[in-house]
Amino acid sequence: MRSFAGGGSAIDQMEAVVSYFNINRVVLVGRLTRDPELRALASGTSVCSLRVACSGIRRSPEGEIAERPNYFDVSVYGAPGENVHRYIRKGSRIAVDGRLEWREWETAEQERRQAVSIVADTVQFLDSPGERREHDGDDGDRPDGELVGVGEEQGDLVF
Repeated sequence: MRSFAGGGSAIDQMEAVVSYFNINRVVLVGRLTRDPELRALASGTSVCSLRVACSGIRRSPEGEIAERPNYFDVSVYGAPGENVHRYIRKGSRIAVDGRLEWREWETAEQERRQAVSIVADTVQFLDSPGERREHDGDDGDRPDGELVGVGEEQGDLVF
């Protein structure tokens, strides 16, 4: 096993840690481009699919500054996904902490496709509770906090 203590600059040590542990972490802050979609997997686990837009600023070759959106597909599994589906809508501001997941599949026409998406570990609602609309008019209690995610045990909510 590698030792990360001693010798080399702080940057060298950080690069050694990152290359050793292969860190896969994503943090996004943006708005939903559509209402969340909830479905059940064959295993019975629920998954909520989101599309998040995050703005970026780009400079054109002519030197003009323009805002350009980036779009990301996000999946939230289990009870956290059910809460996301229940409490946020198109246009809601959220923060997502998760990891990248690469998928590959073959179409009916025998074409190979690939996609990278984000699997959320936590989703934080950034709009105030008064700005949120509950799905289907359900009068159930709102979550106690703004943070929805998976705790140490699968399915535990983090508040």
